[in-house]
Amino acid sequence: MNHDILKQVIRDQHEVIKNERIIPRDIQLEDNANYIIVGLRRSGKSTLLYHIVQKLIRDGIDWSRIIYINFEDERLSEFTKDDFNDILSVQSEWSDEPGFFFFDEIQNIDGWEKFARRMADSKERVYITGSNAKMLGHDMETTLGGRFISKQITPYSFSEYLNARDIDHTKTALETTKKAAKIMTAFDDYVKNGGLPESLKFNNKREYISGIYHKVLLGDVVARNGIRNEKALDLLVKKISESLCSGVPYSRLIGLLGNIGISISKESLIRYIDYLKNAYLIFDIKNFVSSFSEKQTTPKYYFSDNGILNLFLYNKDTTLLENIIAIKLFRDFGDTIYYYKSSKTGIDIDFYIPSIGTLIQVAYSIEGDAYDREVSNLKKAYGKIDGVSRLIIITHNESKLIQIENTEIEVIPAFRFLLGAN
Repeated sequence: MNHDILKQVIRDQHEVIKNERIIPRDIQLEDNANYIIVGLRRSGKSTLLYHIVQKLIRDGIDWSRIIYINFEDERLSEFTKDDFNDILSVQSEWSDEPGFFFFDEIQNIDGWEKFARRMADSKERVYITGSNAKMLGHDMETTLGGRFISKQITPYSFSEYLNARDIDHTKTALETTKKAAKIMTAFDDYVKNGGLPESLKFNNKREYISGIYHKVLLGDVVARNGIRNEKALDLLVKKISESLCSGVPYSRLIGLLGNIGISISKESLIRYIDYLKNAYLIFDIKNFVSSFSEKQTTPKYYFSDNGILNLFLYNKDTTLLENIIAIKLFRDFGDTIYYYKSSKTGIDIDFYIPSIGTLIQVAYSIEGDAYDREVSNLKKAYGKIDGVSRLIIITHNESKLIQIENTEIEVIPAFRFLLGAN
């Protein structure tokens, strides 16, 4: 690799980092650990690295020791695994002291894993980002041998979103009429447009979010996996969005695609869904009461960002509300959250969190017929599911306590639930 080009790439990146305004994230990293940071494209992985670099500079580290390389830079289009040593050479030319290495979207370079392992074995400080869940997979853990800590970055939480917009959301603010109203207005924007950090800079957020979606679909999914039937993949995403909030068997998705003239095998469908999950576009939760095989074949799918989901919806406020709650729960509890649907008992619960004994229903409102439907589901479940001690209905903006038998159901506005203010 031409060292002059490599140096130019690094110096240009230094200038970007110097001028970047950083919104702190609610993410804790160990000071002396090496990290692999993954997540949806444009969810804030690079900005997190910028934050680390800025902190190092404030702590007295010289820029000559900061080696930051974005492997999506077109000047590195010919870069291969054989060029990694040139990075070390440049660092040693610039400073006799150890460097701090930041490698952005490193999965673009085949064979990067061995270099990362060698760097860790040499006690170098290394931070790596990528947009593919395979970087957290079992094979990767085996290859890297525990030398890196894995961290998944999501789009802004609601608290981070409010911080980015300089909106006070302290406990006092929530108890103040005007400030609470401002938080509620921001919440409606958040539910509609999602939490991709850079979307806040744009007036036409939908256009920006659409661009990110197509970049993920065409770049991170189609190109990376060599998919020929791009149309089938795009329509699959749309059908998943239309089937959100309900367990969808593979056979139903195949049928839905068949109805619009797209023929796809079960094997191809499963691969496509895995690709979408690996790109962090969607995630799923399983039915707690299903058998192992049914758990795998009838999950509920959710989108990792509401703004992307909203590209496919029209007047689906309840769907957007449930998706934003699913994102929050998945961020907090990972794959230890479930839905609970039993044909034997008639119980149908949106979210079940065994570790904290909590059942959650999501409804835009519980006025009218919705009241009996949501309350009766929780009534049925309480006492029949071992260890359940808390019952919650999350609404758009309704709050009350409903007494049932020897317990109560908490009705909580979604914005308060997202802020942990309940």
